[in-house]
Amino acid sequence: MEIGTLILGAGAAGLFCAAHAGGDTLVVDHASRAGEKIRISGGGRCNFTNRDLTNDAFFGQNRHFHKSALARYTQWDFIDLISRSGIAWHEKTLGQLFCDGKATQIVSLLVGMAEAAGAEVRLGTEVVEIAHDGTAFRAVLTRDGKRTTVTARNLVVATGGKSIPKMGATGLAYRIAGDFGHDVTETRPALVPFTFSDNRFAPLAGVAQPVTARAAQGPAFEEAMLFTHRGLSGPAMLQVSSYWREGEDLSVALLPFARTTDLLRRARVDMPRKNLTTALGTALPSRLVDHLSAEMDLTGNCAEWSDARIDALARDLSDWTLRPTGTEGYRTAEVTAGGIATTAISSRTMMSERVQGLYFIGECLDVTGWLGGYNFQWAWSSAHAAGTAIRGG
Repeated sequence: MEIGTLILGAGAAGLFCAAHAGGDTLVVDHASRAGEKIRISGGGRCNFTNRDLTNDAFFGQNRHFHKSALARYTQWDFIDLISRSGIAWHEKTLGQLFCDGKATQIVSLLVGMAEAAGAEVRLGTEVVEIAHDGTAFRAVLTRDGKRTTVTARNLVVATGGKSIPKMGATGLAYRIAGDFGHDVTETRPALVPFTFSDNRFAPLAGVAQPVTARAAQGPAFEEAMLFTHRGLSGPAMLQVSSYWREGEDLSVALLPFARTTDLLRRARVDMPRKNLTTALGTALPSRLVDHLSAEMDLTGNCAEWSDARIDALARDLSDWTLRPTGTEGYRTAEVTAGGIATTAISSRTMMSERVQGLYFIGECLDVTGWLGGYNFQWAWSSAHAAGTAIRGG
C-alpha cells in the first residue's frame, strides 16, 4: 500500500495534522477509539485552549522553539474553529476554556475534519516496524492479526509521551526518534500530584487552600492546593510539579506575610483572650490550623503574642518548606516533560533536519505547557505547522 503521509497517533495532534495534510493520508492508532485523552480531559469537557496564552507558559531545553508554531496558529484560531463548528464553550478561571457539553464533540469534529480532507483513520492498529530506504518510509502494521506494509513519503509521529499508561501511552515516539538519529532529553511526569512517604497529610484529605507555590526553579503559581491521602494536589501543586526535581524542596505560601501580621495584630486588640489558633482559623481551614499546631508553636492567647513572634510565624506561613518523597508518576501525570530534542527539528514545519519527510508533533517533543489548555494548544499549533507544510510540499 503506497500513500503520501502516514500519521502515527489518532489523538489531538495526529487528527488535527491529518485535517490539514490533505488526502492520501492514513492515521493509525493502537487504541479502539480516537482522541481518548481529549475525551477524559477537563472532567470530560476538554480544556481545549487558554485565552490568555503566552510564550512564557511553555518550557523545554530550547525556550524559543514553540514560538513560531504558536504565532502562526493561535488560540484565537482554534476558538474560532470551535465556535464556527457550533460547539458551545465557556471560560472557567485564568483563561481556561472548556466545552459546555461533552469533550467527545471535539473528537467528532477532528475525525470529521480529517476524513473530509481525505484521510483514513484506522484504529486498533499496532506499529511493528518503521524503516526508511532513503526515499520513503516503510511501516509494518498489524490489525486483527493481519500484517500490512505501508510505504509513505511522509511520516508524522504524534504518539504522545508516557503519561497515563492505562490509556496505552508508550515511549514509541522516543524509540522512533532514536532510530532516526534524534536525541531525547530526560523525560519525567509533569502536572502530577506529589506524594509523601509518611502520609502526613492523610488527616487533611479533602482540605483545599489558595496558596502561592513554587519549586526551587521555575515561576510561582497562585492557585489552589488540595491535601490528599497520599500528599498534595490541586492546580498549584500540579503546576509546580513540572519544575520540581526529586530531592528538592517546595515553598508554599499559605498566607502572605503582610496579611498574617495584620490579622494577628488586630486579633491582639479584638480578641485578646482567644487562643491564637482561633484567630488563624479565620484565614485558614480549621483542620489545617490543627495540623500546623503540631509543627509550629501556636500556643498562647492572642494578647501574649509579641510583634517578633507574630513576624516569625508570618514568615513560616509565607514560606512553608516541604520536601515531597516523589510524585504519583506517569500513572496520573497529565503530560510528559522532556522528550524529543528540538535541536534538529524545524520550528516552522516540525520536520526533521536529518530525515526528509519525518515530522514530530505534540507532546512527544521537548515542549511542555502549563496546566489550563496550554498543552492542547501546542498540539493544535504543532499539528497545523506540520500539516500545512506537508500539504504545501
